[in-house]
Amino acid sequence: MTGSHSKSWLADMIRRNMPTREQLEGNRWMRPLARRQELWRFTRRSVPRGVAVGLLVGIFALIPGVQIVGAALLCVPARGNIPVAVAMTFLSNPATTPLILILSALIGSFLGFHADTATVYAMVHRGAAPAEWVRWFLSDAAPAVLVGLAVLSVGAAALGYVIAGMIWRPVVARRRKRRLHAALARRHEGHSPAVAPAPATESGRAA
Repeated sequence: MTGSHSKSWLADMIRRNMPTREQLEGNRWMRPLARRQELWRFTRRSVPRGVAVGLLVGIFALIPGVQIVGAALLCVPARGNIPVAVAMTFLSNPATTPLILILSALIGSFLGFHADTATVYAMVHRGAAPAEWVRWFLSDAAPAVLVGLAVLSVGAAALGYVIAGMIWRPVVARRRKRRLHAALARRHEGHSPAVAPAPATESGRAA
C-alpha cells in the first residue's frame, strides 16, 4: 500500500464513521460536549489528539457504547477533536476484536501474566459467541488481557498520534498557503492602478 493510498483510506474511514454534531446532540450524555466549538475544530493539534484518544479508548474499552461516550469525554481534558476520536473507535469492531484480544493475551503472557493463548486461537477459529468471550475474559486470563489491552491501546494511541500529525500538518500547511495566496491576490487586485484609456485618434484630419 502506498503512502497516498493509506492516507486516502484513513481519510475515507474517518469521514465514513465521523458523527455529525446533530447526532451527538441526540445523546443526552454528549449533548453538552456537542455544543463546545473548540472540540469540533480541525487543527494540527486537535486532530492527532482525537486520533490518539479514539484509539486509546476504542481498543481498551471494547464496548461500543462505552467507547463513543468515553472517547468524547476524554477529548475534553485532552483538547482533542470529538468527531475524529469517535470515528477512530470504530477500528475496534466485531471483526477486529478477536485479533485485539489475541494480541493482548500474547502481550500479557510475554510480560509474565498467565493466559491460555491456545484457547483464544480455538475460540477465534470456531467463531465463539460473545457470551463465551465474556466468560473467558472473566477467567484467570483476565489480568493478562487487561495488561495487554493497556499496553496495546497506549502503543496504538502513541503511533496514531505520530502518524496523524505527519498526515495532518501538511494538510494544514497547504490550506494556509492557499489562503495566503488568495489574500495576496485580493490585495494585489485592490491596489492595482487603473489603466488609463488610450487617447482617441483624430479621424478625418488632413495629412
